[in-house]
Amino acid sequence: MHPDDPSDQKLTDARPTTPSDDAASTERTIGRHRAPEPPRRALLGSTPVRVALATGVTCCLSLVAVATARGNDDAARTVEPLAEAVADRAAIADERASRSLDRDAAPARILPSPTAKPTPTPTAVRKAPKKPVKPRRPRPVAGLDQAQMDNAKIIVDVGLEMKMPRRALVVALATAMQESNLYNLASDVLPESAEYPNQGSGSDHDSVGLFQQRPSSGWGTVAQLMRPSYAARAFYTALNEIPGWQDMSVTAAAQAVQISAYPDAYAQHEDRATTVAAALTA
Repeated sequence: MHPDDPSDQKLTDARPTTPSDDAASTERTIGRHRAPEPPRRALLGSTPVRVALATGVTCCLSLVAVATARGNDDAARTVEPLAEAVADRAAIADERASRSLDRDAAPARILPSPTAKPTPTPTAVRKAPKKPVKPRRPRPVAGLDQAQMDNAKIIVDVGLEMKMPRRALVVALATAMQESNLYNLASDVLPESAEYPNQGSGSDHDSVGLFQQRPSSGWGTVAQLMRPSYAARAFYTALNEIPGWQDMSVTAAAQAVQISAYPDAYAQHEDRATTVAAALTA
């Protein structure tokens, strides 16, 4: 038989036209060439069943969709913070991780310094003005009282200011011891002299002050000579005008300045004058 022959022709030629009850017919029924059974009507072929089935399927699909949507929503809510946490940990891990073994040291992080709080300004405390400190008074030596010692200090201080040598200090002290006993004296002849600070008075013409210098002889005014510092400066100035006074005795040097009627009287005060000068220049 040709391959192009229709299958109906093959089946027609193989089947007998009249059914048989022999063994061959039985073999055909149970063999590979048994005759097909008559078609049965399917249960789903009914229209009401199909509608019910479609409705049930639709309801099931809707429930599944709603459940899936809710599940997805809950899952999304759960996954979102988890994803953020994972991303943060990944960022930290990436920051800590090194790209190579020979990398440079990571730069130190500079933390912002806390804002410094302004230091409260302490309230200014008014201090009482300090009282002027009085100069320390020298301790008296060589039998002098405090007033005499104070006047001796003025004579020595002026001599040191004028760069006078120690011998000049001794000459000046010995002269003042002889002339006024180291007191600043006014004069009974000059009533004006009593208007200035003084420690007593004398009556030797118009002589005033520690060195009994006379205004009429050109030593200065009464007001000037009554100031111990001025009187001492006038004495040292006159002493410096005496040629070679450094080589003279204390008495001779004092007499060259004072021109006293008792030229030898100054010698008796040399030892005390030396002691006082040493005490005030120590």
